[in-house]
Amino acid sequence: MRVETILPLWSDLRRYRPAWLARDLLAGLGIAAIALPIGIAYPDIAGLPASTGLYASIFPLAAYALFGSSRQLIVGPDTAACTVLASALIQLGADTVDQRVALAASFAVLVGVLCLLANRLRLGFIADFLSRPILVGYLCGVALALFAGQIGRFTGISIGAHGFVRPFVELAQRINEIHGPTLALAAGLFVLLRVMRRIAPRLPGPLVAVALAIVLSTTLNLSGMGVALVGAIPTGLPALAVPNLQGMPWDEVALSALGISLVSFSSGIVTARSFAARNRYRIDANRELIGFGAANVAAGLFSGFPVTGADSRTAVNEALGGKTQIAGLVAAVALALSLLFLTRLLAYLPLAALGAVLASAAVDLFDYAALRQIHRVNRIEFFFALIAILGVVVFGVLHGVIVATFATLIWMVGAAARPRDALLGRIPGRDGFYKLHRHPQAEPIPGMVIYLFQGPVVFFNCDYLRNRIGWIANRVPEDTRHFVLDAGASNLIDGTGAVALGDIATDLADRGMSFSIVGLHRRPRTLLERAGFLDQIGHDHVFDQLEHAVRALAPQAETGGADPEPA
Repeated sequence: MRVETILPLWSDLRRYRPAWLARDLLAGLGIAAIALPIGIAYPDIAGLPASTGLYASIFPLAAYALFGSSRQLIVGPDTAACTVLASALIQLGADTVDQRVALAASFAVLVGVLCLLANRLRLGFIADFLSRPILVGYLCGVALALFAGQIGRFTGISIGAHGFVRPFVELAQRINEIHGPTLALAAGLFVLLRVMRRIAPRLPGPLVAVALAIVLSTTLNLSGMGVALVGAIPTGLPALAVPNLQGMPWDEVALSALGISLVSFSSGIVTARSFAARNRYRIDANRELIGFGAANVAAGLFSGFPVTGADSRTAVNEALGGKTQIAGLVAAVALALSLLFLTRLLAYLPLAALGAVLASAAVDLFDYAALRQIHRVNRIEFFFALIAILGVVVFGVLHGVIVATFATLIWMVGAAARPRDALLGRIPGRDGFYKLHRHPQAEPIPGMVIYLFQGPVVFFNCDYLRNRIGWIANRVPEDTRHFVLDAGASNLIDGTGAVALGDIATDLADRGMSFSIVGLHRRPRTLLERAGFLDQIGHDHVFDQLEHAVRALAPQAETGGADPEPA
C-alpha cells in the first residue's frame, strides 16, 4: 500500500512549494488564535469543563491533518455536535462532571470507530446527495448564522436567540443594554479586518486583531470598563487514556454514538466539500471518513469529545491563504504551546475581538458571486440553494442541510417519475432518426410508431409510461401495426417495470399492434429475459438498433398518417 493512501498529507508534501510555507504558517497561527477561545466556550453547551474543549481542539486537529483528504478543513468543537452530545449526556443521566467527561470521551472514540467502519463499508456515497447549489447555499447560510451569532460579543448582551433573524429581534428589544466600550472595540476591530482584507489581504488579519485586542486590554484595563475577557485558561496537556464506561448501558451509549456520528460526518463532509468546491478540487467522502474517524479517536483518547468540520476555523484558514494541512499541524502545535506558556497572556483577550474576527470571516464566506451564477444557469437549482440558506438560518446547520437535501431528492424523483419522451422519424435524404417535435421536416415511418422514453422504467413511473403509450396509441392511424420502444435511454428497469411492459404489450396486441423493443442495455435485458417479457413479445421483436427494427418491420407496414403531438 502506498504511503499517500494511508497519509494523504504525504502527497501534498511531495508537491509542496516553498512559497506555500509562509501562508501555511500564518494560517496555522490564525486558526490557533480563533480555536483557543472557541475551545474554551463550546464545552459549556454540553456541561463539560473548558479543558475538554481545548483538548478537542488540539489532538483531533493533528490527527485529521495526517489522515484527512481536505486541504483546508479544520476540525474541532462544533455547536451541532456539542448540542447532540449534550442531549445524549442528559438522556444517559450523567450527573457528575467525571461521568460526563468519561462519557464524552467514550462517545468520541465510538464515533471514530463508526466512521472507520463506514469507510470499510464504503458508505461515503451518502455525501453524493449534496449538490453544488446545496453546498453553496449551506456556506452562505452558515455565514449569515455565524454573523448573527456574534451580536452578543459585539454588544456585551447575552443573546439567547439562535438563527439569523431572532438574535436581531432580541437585540432590538434590549438595545438599551448595549455596552458601549465592547461595541466600540468589536466594531473598530471589524473595520480594521475589512480594511486589511481589501488593502493587504496577505497579512494575518485575525492575528493582528487578537494581538491588538490583548494590548488594548492590558494597557487600558478594559475589564475594568466591563469588557468581557476570556479569563483563566487551564494549563497543561492530558495523558493518553482509554475512557472508562463501567456500569453504563452499552446499548444506549452505542445508539447515541450513532446519532452523534451522523451529525458529525454530515456537518463535516458538507463543510469539506463546500471549501473544496470553492478551491477547485474534489473530496473523496470515503477517504474523509478515515480523517473524521482518526480525529474523533484522538479526541476520545486525550479526554476530549466528538468533533467535526469547523466552519469558522476553516473560513479563517482559507481567508489567510492556507494551502495544505501543514496549517492544521501548525495550529495544533501553536495551541499546545499556548496552553503550556501563554495562558496568562491569553486570559486578557476580549471576547469582542473573537466576535470581530468571526464576523469578518462570515462576510468572506458568503459567496454572492456563486449564488448569482446558479441563478443565471438554473432557477430551480437556485431555489434549492435558497432552501439551504433558509434551512441553516431557521433550523440550524444540520437540519437545514437535511431539508435542502430532501427537497433535491423529491425534485429528482419527480423528474424521474415524469421523464422526457419523444416520437422519432426520418428526415428525407438524411441518415438516422430525429425527434418529430424538434424537426418539422422529419416524417414518421409509415405504419409504425417509434417511441423514445428518456428515463428508467421503474415502480414509480410505470403508470406514467403505460398512460403515455396508451395516449399515443389512441391517436395514431388505425392501420398502424407496429409500436417500437427505443430503450437506449433507459439504463434501469426493475421487476415492476417488467410487469408494466408486459401489460403494455398485451394492450397493444388488443389494438392490433405488435410491440418491439430496441437498444436494451445488458442488465435490463437480463431482467426482462428472466421475467419472461422477451418470450412474450418474441425474440424476433428485440433489436439492437432502430435501423434493424425498421428493416424488419417496415416492409410489413402499411402507409400511415399524421403523427400525434408528442410531450
